[in-house]
Amino acid sequence: MNKDVLIAGVDEAGCAPLAGPVVAAAVILDPNKPIAGLADSKVLSQKKREALFAMIQRDALAVGVGIASPSEIDDINILQAALLAMQRAVAALQLAPSFAQVDGRNKPKLACKVEAIIGGDALIPAISAASIIAKVTRDALMVEMDLKYPGYGFAQHKGYPTKMHVEALKQLGVLDIHRRSFKPVQILLKELV
Repeated sequence: MNKDVLIAGVDEAGCAPLAGPVVAAAVILDPNKPIAGLADSKVLSQKKREALFAMIQRDALAVGVGIASPSEIDDINILQAALLAMQRAVAALQLAPSFAQVDGRNKPKLACKVEAIIGGDALIPAISAASIIAKVTRDALMVEMDLKYPGYGFAQHKGYPTKMHVEALKQLGVLDIHRRSFKPVQILLKELV
């Protein structure tokens, strides 16, 4: 591929949680500034993710973040919301990519050519970078939610359906940041009627 072709790596974080947005990131790495240690965000420690987050922000040619809200997730389903967040992330890039490599099997509709790569977050450095940006951004949003909605434990479980989260939901009720189309939340809402 031509050296001048701008390739964006794209990934999302937060498809499985019961609360909070789905966050996607798009990253165009600088071939002249390789970033050591890039990997799928899920296999990195929080400390390592945060260090790489800062390096990516500093050294990448472009970084874009896109978010789809819990209500959008409920309206169009989690897959479509994740693809929408990816479109928004690519649109937020300061440079327009000529090609995008996306983690997974589904492709967002973009203005450039798109390749979906299963396991891409572990194989392609730009997708690894996007997975780190998306995860650290989403985790930070969930820590903010923890301050706004004390008692749910969002800083610990980040909205995932842990025992702690499900217990808090039962005790404290469903919030506007909960995904009402997700089964554990649906069941609770039916019990409250």
